[in-house]
Amino acid sequence: MHPIQNFIVSLFNNPGIMKLRVLIVLIIFSYSILNATNEKTKFVQAKRLENPIKIDGILNEGEWTSGTVIDKFTQFRPNPGQNELAGHKTIAYILYDDTGIYFGGKCYEQSKDSISTELIGRDGFGNNDFIGIIFDTYKDNINGFEYFVTPLNEQMDAKQAPNNNGNSEDFSWNSVWKSATSVSDDGWSFEIFIPFASIRFPKKEIQDWGLNVTRRRNITGEQFFWNNLDPNVNGFLTQEGYLVGLQNIKPPVRLQLSPYISFYTNHFPANLSEVSNYTSQINGGMDLKWGINQSFTLDATLIPDFRQVQSDPRVLNLTPFEVKFNENRSFFTEGTELFNKGGLFYSRRIGGTPIKYWNAESLTGENEVLISNPSQSKLINASKISGRTQNGLGIGILNAITNPTYAIIENTETGERREVLTDPLTNYNVFVLNKSLKNNSSISFVNTSVIRFGDDYDANVGAFVFDINDKSNNWNVGGTISSSQILNNGKKDNSYGYYHSIYAGKTSGKLRYNLWQELSDSRYTSNDLGYFTNNNYMTQGIWVGLRWPEPKGWRNNLNTSINLNYSRLLTQIGVQNPNYQVARFNLYVNVQHKNLSLIGLNSNITFGENDFYEPRVEGKYFKRGPSALVGAWFETNTAKKWSVSPEIFVRKYFNFYNGVALDANLYQTCRVNTKLSLRVGVSWQPRFNNAGFSSFAESNPVFALRDIATFENSLRAKYNFTNRMGLNLVARHYVRSIKNKELFYLNSDGIFESNDLLASANNRTVNYFNVDMVYTWQIAQGSFVNVVWKNSIGKFDTYYRSDYFSNLSETLQENQNNNVSVKLIYFLDYNTLFRGGRS
Repeated sequence: MHPIQNFIVSLFNNPGIMKLRVLIVLIIFSYSILNATNEKTKFVQAKRLENPIKIDGILNEGEWTSGTVIDKFTQFRPNPGQNELAGHKTIAYILYDDTGIYFGGKCYEQSKDSISTELIGRDGFGNNDFIGIIFDTYKDNINGFEYFVTPLNEQMDAKQAPNNNGNSEDFSWNSVWKSATSVSDDGWSFEIFIPFASIRFPKKEIQDWGLNVTRRRNITGEQFFWNNLDPNVNGFLTQEGYLVGLQNIKPPVRLQLSPYISFYTNHFPANLSEVSNYTSQINGGMDLKWGINQSFTLDATLIPDFRQVQSDPRVLNLTPFEVKFNENRSFFTEGTELFNKGGLFYSRRIGGTPIKYWNAESLTGENEVLISNPSQSKLINASKISGRTQNGLGIGILNAITNPTYAIIENTETGERREVLTDPLTNYNVFVLNKSLKNNSSISFVNTSVIRFGDDYDANVGAFVFDINDKSNNWNVGGTISSSQILNNGKKDNSYGYYHSIYAGKTSGKLRYNLWQELSDSRYTSNDLGYFTNNNYMTQGIWVGLRWPEPKGWRNNLNTSINLNYSRLLTQIGVQNPNYQVARFNLYVNVQHKNLSLIGLNSNITFGENDFYEPRVEGKYFKRGPSALVGAWFETNTAKKWSVSPEIFVRKYFNFYNGVALDANLYQTCRVNTKLSLRVGVSWQPRFNNAGFSSFAESNPVFALRDIATFENSLRAKYNFTNRMGLNLVARHYVRSIKNKELFYLNSDGIFESNDLLASANNRTVNYFNVDMVYTWQIAQGSFVNVVWKNSIGKFDTYYRSDYFSNLSETLQENQNNNVSVKLIYFLDYNTLFRGGRS
């Protein structure tokens, strides 16, 4: 028996883990049969190049004809398994030398008009044809590197690694490589050079890599692969071919620096004698990437500057949970796939809201006012080390430090000012071990910690994460087992919490299903370095899906699924309160028409709900009652110059207030030409007789029966002058207005109790208006000049105003914050500077 199996079996003698026995049996079973080979797998022999090839998009060098030929592609969609037609064939070649991989070829077409082109910017596929090469350098069927190029020579690259959201492609990862293309009457040709400095691989004299090549013809919606992909089989890299016989390849010194200098000027009409309306600042810093060895890389950002990132889409949040925003800071998005294991890491916590931000106002004394309270902590530096050993062990360490943050309080009589600490010097750390197994399987250990200097509490969360597939790649079992610690530095008792999620099911074939359970005790929390909403629950469910990927009649493919789940409190809160939270049933249908349009249908039934979070206090709950939702969406062929996507969803509540919720959205995209495209979004989300938390009255939660009007309009415009220079505009106006009809207290049985509070006292209208305009010029490989203009307006009123154009007019008359910044980033590569190498 394998040593790992011996160890697991020995655990059965420990009565403390009796509840995990079934889970361990599943792991042993799955691990013991991890071995598979696809009979249809293709192999090609790697061939070494003697003289370097000029990357110009024209395959006129004789060396190409001696390269390994990659052809005979098979269609993945919309007609899985069909061979490509002779008039649209793809022929590619692959070679290598001491510096990197050469990949070139031609995508044939019957006419130039059949080639779809659009200048969209890096990592944006848009409405383009493309060719892409995918390497699985460790042959673990899990981790891969992807490189794509379009007919207009725009690059896309990504790393393949499964994450907590199920999406395995991380396009925030950017590498430095060369490409060139050439368009002709019978198709388009391409040449790509990928330096070994831009890819990781094991230390072996002779290497075999997983390999696949893909091509898209956008005009027909066809996608082809060199090694056939069966849509009924789980996994993408599990169906790869192989490039064999790479000999004596050694990565060069991997040392890359990206120093930057930036200038900011800001204008806000404060119109105060002691405050200037204009502020400006010059900053400088550097990003560093150093290959410690063949497998591991150190990334560091020194004196980081993230103020050019896109503005957050702010909203008036009426839920009891924090709004989760996307991460736009490049350091925390690029190459972070290891750190996302287990879903414990939410990078917006680093440099986020100080822990005592909301307490600052209460710290003012008599005749004192709060004049400054920074909403973000200042990041000093951040670094991460990540990589994978030759035997498939991935190791990741991320560390970041933020400066102490202070609020300023002023005495209105004496003018004296004092500082109040709202966030101490803080160290954030994420540590990950991930072992790749066969058949797209893996096990991981993840630990996050937050250490605050001083008297404030520290936090630590650890988790064991596993995802195991059997040798046929049909069955899967996985989950997360986690514990949390809140260390209070002797002020009070430490707190320890427990959480697990477990799932098992069938992951290949037309019929797929999954059984799952999540459980958290009342003390578990991952909030200090993760996104966290609630604890003390046990939720379980079943998901069943049916897929018909082959075309039939009027459709290209059809997917449908049902989902049933039930949730209850793990520990009852109060003697009279129920344990039941909610039970839901969901039906989903998605169809692609032969004309490449998409249709989706969705229905949901909630069988009553006891909401323990809406009251914002422990010991109370809100009895929402049952509800039903029906909805549909439609999207026309996005390969056309003009496409439209309407969607509508309606939910009806069956209780005493008979609430109705409507979501109506319309998105339109227009490609004026290959350089200019526009996308307009209009959203209307009214709520009639909505019931929810409004405020507190003497520590008692006050609920409102109300109407809510929410509008959101957005415009995205893109103009690319060349494939290295472009202008992007994002404009957004959001308005939410609340009209309270009646206010209530909450009885112990979750039902409303009338009171004499004035309903209109809590009426509100909030407007957010933002413009982000970004000019980007890639002056050299990896080097950029960015010019950014940001405009921001916020308007807050204590009355109800539902008319959209009145809100827009009054918002535009408010004081506006305008910011203009210029940033130069210059990429320096050690091999190019000192060894004359290619990068």
